[in-house]
Amino acid sequence: MSEQTNRNSSSDLSGGHNRRQFLKTTAIIGATAFVSGRGAWADETKPSGNSPSEKVNIACIGVGGKGDSDSTHAGMYGNVVAICDVDDKILAKKAEKFPNAKKFNDYRKMFDVMAKDFDAITVSIPDHNHAAATMMGIKAGKHVYCQKPLSRTIKEARDMRMAAREKKVCTQMGNQGTATDQLRRGVEVLRAGILGNVKEVHVWTNRPVWPQAPQVVARPPESPVPAELHWDEWIGVAPMRPYGEYDEANPKGGRSKKGAYHTFNWRGWQDFGTGALGDMGCHTANMPYMGLELGYPSSVEAKVAEMNNETYPAWATITFQFPARGNKPPVKLVWWEGHRPDSKDAEKRNLPDTSVFKQFGVPNSGSLCIGEKGMMFSMSDYGENNMIVFNGMSEGISVNAPQILPRHSEGGKKFNNDEAQKAEWVAAIKAGKSDVALSNFDYAGMLTEFILLGNIASKFGGKKLEWDGPGMKVANLEEANKFLHREYRKGWSM
Repeated sequence: MSEQTNRNSSSDLSGGHNRRQFLKTTAIIGATAFVSGRGAWADETKPSGNSPSEKVNIACIGVGGKGDSDSTHAGMYGNVVAICDVDDKILAKKAEKFPNAKKFNDYRKMFDVMAKDFDAITVSIPDHNHAAATMMGIKAGKHVYCQKPLSRTIKEARDMRMAAREKKVCTQMGNQGTATDQLRRGVEVLRAGILGNVKEVHVWTNRPVWPQAPQVVARPPESPVPAELHWDEWIGVAPMRPYGEYDEANPKGGRSKKGAYHTFNWRGWQDFGTGALGDMGCHTANMPYMGLELGYPSSVEAKVAEMNNETYPAWATITFQFPARGNKPPVKLVWWEGHRPDSKDAEKRNLPDTSVFKQFGVPNSGSLCIGEKGMMFSMSDYGENNMIVFNGMSEGISVNAPQILPRHSEGGKKFNNDEAQKAEWVAAIKAGKSDVALSNFDYAGMLTEFILLGNIASKFGGKKLEWDGPGMKVANLEEANKFLHREYRKGWSM
């Protein structure tokens, strides 16, 4: 029995039944209030001077990087009672904002000590540790906000989705574009059939913006672990390796040491991150995936630069085929990432060849949905800045499509979509309705599975993988199935 299994079985982690019932039965915020606009629900979730027992108590796992804003937003809409980070300097800085929150370096110990004192968790740590931390929360009956992608592996994403459903907790994945009115309007346009049958989608990114192939193909030499960093906890579920640093040229002159993994460059390493596709796919493919209700792909095929066993490739073009859904036709979705020497782009980006770029310019990232009647061109990471193009002419997005999704703003009022996504999650918790959070794990788990399948295909470049979504297996290449999950390091489990 693993250390974490022992922890789960040795104490009652579910705690606080009466408190959860109180939050549910006293909630003012429900789906109806949420639909009516930001003013109707955001004010209700903000701290109002009432006693902390009337607010959602939240423990924040990871408070640096993206976790900095995630924990700050958690404090705006709930009561932060615990903060956890493997870096003592980052933890100390966040403690200045939340001086009453208890501090931890290991989320497992946090659960041991005070699981009964919080209702929900935020998970804002490197991809490889998402699932273990999240599942510890779900199994303890805690509501979860987890950064994108939900997990590093497909099996983790499936298990998280099923567990959240079983435990009836309210969840949200951190692809904040989902909270924008523009993305939701784009989804409505696609579902209304304004473009006619959409059979082809292209999604692209300017990532990677961190070191990986071809610059990096091997691990750096071992370096002393910084005094403030708890390296064992940072490695978490992954196979242990020494801390490493690279000697890099400083843009302002001279050279400096920089961590090869912590705090940011882990994204390019296969043991820790999910590459450009995992980093941005849950953002940039979000609107077409949701709008076209794509579900499980039926196959995937990747063209990639030469792969190595440590990092993600210099570039990849990954083609997903989705089957017909009811009266909707099959869809080909193509993902473009990285830089390639034979690219026609001035910056050598790997991009689709489309006339839309010639007419409207080439954004760093975006999506293009091609229908029989017209196209929808999204010029951002988050499904915003959308335009509909009919016969080469932009028609804007104000077309006759019915509103079917709630909005976060009123009268053109601007808002922070990242903050709004946290408020939406807390609104779901208070209402006791998981679907109030639009990127709940029922949706986000499916989106993550589709995205991560592309990384498996990259390992078998040039081979089409036939995907059995419900059965969660590659039907025509057994060797590929070993990448659906990996064994966790001793002491860590889901």
